Amino acid sequence: MPGPDETQVGIVGAGPAGLMLSHLLHRQGIESVVLETRSRDYVERRVRAGVLEQGSTDLLTSSGVGERMAREGLSHDGINIRFAGEQHRIDFRRLTGRGITVYGQQEVVKDLIMQRLADGGEIWFETEVSAVEAIDSDHPRITYRRDGEDAGLTCEFVAGCDGSHGIARAGLEAKSYERNYPFSWLGILAKTPPASDELIYAAHERGFALHSMRSPEISRLYLQVEADETLAAWPEDRIWDELRLRLAEPSLQPGEIMEAGITPMRSLVIEPMQRGHLFLAGDAAHIVPATGAKGMNLALADVKVLAEALAAWYRSKSHDLLDHYSEACLRRVWRAEHFSAWMTALLHRDPAGDPFEHKLQLSYLRYITTSDAAATTLAENYVGFQFPSPARGGGRGGGVGE
Repeated sequence: MPGPDETQVGIVGAGPAGLMLSHLLHRQGIESVVLETRSRDYVERRVRAGVLEQGSTDLLTSSGVGERMAREGLSHDGINIRFAGEQHRIDFRRLTGRGITVYGQQEVVKDLIMQRLADGGEIWFETEVSAVEAIDSDHPRITYRRDGEDAGLTCEFVAGCDGSHGIARAGLEAKSYERNYPFSWLGILAKTPPASDELIYAAHERGFALHSMRSPEISRLYLQVEADETLAAWPEDRIWDELRLRLAEPSLQPGEIMEAGITPMRSLVIEPMQRGHLFLAGDAAHIVPATGAKGMNLALADVKVLAEALAAWYRSKSHDLLDHYSEACLRRVWRAEHFSAWMTALLHRDPAGDPFEHKLQLSYLRYITTSDAAATTLAENYVGFQFPSPARGGGRGGGVGE
C-alpha cells in the first residue's frame, strides 16, 4: 500500500466534487487523499447551491450517502415565475415526470465528510496546495504546506476540484470561454420561514429577485444589484424593502440575516478538462450563473464520469474512458451553460438594455407561462437530464438531448 507520501488519486479540494469523487473511488477499492486549504468547520458552513437535480439525488442515494437528504431535503415539483404583477407556476412533475430536491451544498458536504471519515478516508484540512507538477508523467506530484511544513504527495492521477480560483488548473494548457454579466447577486440566508412552498423567480422593473429556502425555518433570498455593488450600501431594512417590492409576496417576513454576500455573475468553461494525468471537475472546469441552479449538479455529474473512467483504468489499465473524459462531460456542461445564460437573460434587467428588449423579455415570459411546449423546455433543463456515462472509443457522452 502507498505510504503517507503517495497515493493512487490525489484530489485537490474538499467541495462536493472532490469529496464525492473520493467516496466513489473508495467504493471501487481505489485509494485517494483529499487536500483542502480551508478548515473542516469552514467547508461545512460554506453556503452555496441548494437545488439538486434528480440525477444528483439518485447518485447520492445509490452511493449510500443520501439518507439524511431523503429525510431532511425538501422535494419540489415546480417553480413559480413572477412578472408584470402576475405569478405563474411551472409544473415540473406534470411536464417531465421529475422534480428537484432543495438540500444545501453544505449539507451534502457534511454527509460526504462524515462518510469518508467513517470509511477511514484521508481528508487533509488546512493544507495549502502550492502546485500540481509532472502531470504528463505517470507519477504527478502535489506539493503542499501542512502544519508549517512543506511536503509532496506523489499520485498516479490528480483530480483538480478546487474551484475557479484554485491552483490545479494552472498547468493545464486549455482554452477558456468566458462571459461576465453586468450585474451581481446580493444573497442572504435569513432565519425566517419561507414565504412560499416553492422557489419564486421574479422579473421586476427594478431587477431580478429569487425566493428560495434551505429548511422550513431558513430562507435563502437574492437580489440583482449593480456589478460593483458593496454590502455597505445595503443595510438590512433596505434589503427587506427591496425583496418585498420585487417578490410582491405578502407572507414574506423579515428575520435575522445569518449571512450576506455579493456574488458576481459569470460564465466560464475550460476546454479540455484534462491533460496527462490531471483531470478537472466542478467549478475548476466551469462556472455557471446561479440562475439555472446547475453548479453543484455539474460537479457531481463530472465526478461520476471520472470515477467510472478511473475504475476502468484500475481494472484493465485501459486509457479509453479517461481519454474521453472531457468529451463525455462537456456536452452536458455546454447544455447547462446555455440554459443558465438563457435564464439569466430572461429574468434580469440589463443596465444597458432598452425598452424594446424589455418588451421582448415579457413576451417570452408570457410564452413560457402559457405554452406547454415552451414550459417543457424550461422544465426539462431545470430538473436536469440523465447523468452522462464516459464516452467510449471516441463516441459521445450520452444523457443530454439524446
